[in-house]
Amino acid sequence: MKSRGLRLLALSFLPLPLLVVSAFANSVSLGTAANYAVLGGSTVTNTGSSVLTGDLGLSPGGGGCGVVGFPSGSVSGTINACNGPAGQAQRDLTTAYNKAMGLSPTSTLTGKDLGGQHLTAGVYFFATSAQLTGTLTLEGTPGAQFVFQIGSTLTTASSSSVIFINSLTGKPSTDPNIFWQVGSSATLGTTTAFQGNILALSSITLNTGATIGCGSALARNGAVTLDSNVIGGGCGGSSSRSTVPEPGTLGLLGTGLAILAGAARRKLRI
Repeated sequence: MKSRGLRLLALSFLPLPLLVVSAFANSVSLGTAANYAVLGGSTVTNTGSSVLTGDLGLSPGGGGCGVVGFPSGSVSGTINACNGPAGQAQRDLTTAYNKAMGLSPTSTLTGKDLGGQHLTAGVYFFATSAQLTGTLTLEGTPGAQFVFQIGSTLTTASSSSVIFINSLTGKPSTDPNIFWQVGSSATLGTTTAFQGNILALSSITLNTGATIGCGSALARNGAVTLDSNVIGGGCGGSSSRSTVPEPGTLGLLGTGLAILAGAARRKLRI
């Protein structure tokens, strides 16, 4: 009986910690960059009445530290131009970019249009460019992570969209764990309805009326160019874009382990 109880104890403790370690090892965290709807590396320029939910940042800035077009665009948070917080956000963006790029792909989509694809959580690899024409459907539970590793450019056609189904419908996630790691530049076509955090090595351009409902436009080295766009505010009521599990989640894990340990001890006494 004692031997059986010991085996139960070992089985009770082994799976959950391993799953937790695995989740941490494969998760992408934006750090302080999670607070930003837009972060540029050289310039940030807006035309029209763009609306950003979150902070706006620029660092290190090229040829000056001016953020052009705000107003007439609006920012719900803080504008940080070539200061300490913007510099830290850029460093955190670099860490997140490298993390996303280094994950092992679960599927290769090189040469395939994202339009018409129906994808579940995973890491999707494009050796060169990626194109979205039409509708990309993402399916998964809240918090499920999608990473798109794109070797060069990301381009969407006019009126393209990214949508969610099942538990993500109308409420993408408590945290937008959708990352577009782009090896050069990203361009969203006119009135594209996009989702997720764009992590571009160079520049990001949103053409007239393009939106990022749940996510951000974060450029490491180049410009972010806006034209009457809406970014952020569509994450199911949550303002946080961090992918690090909250302390309450860790507390629940601890409680679960304690319950399992108690059950195993009772088995040992039988």
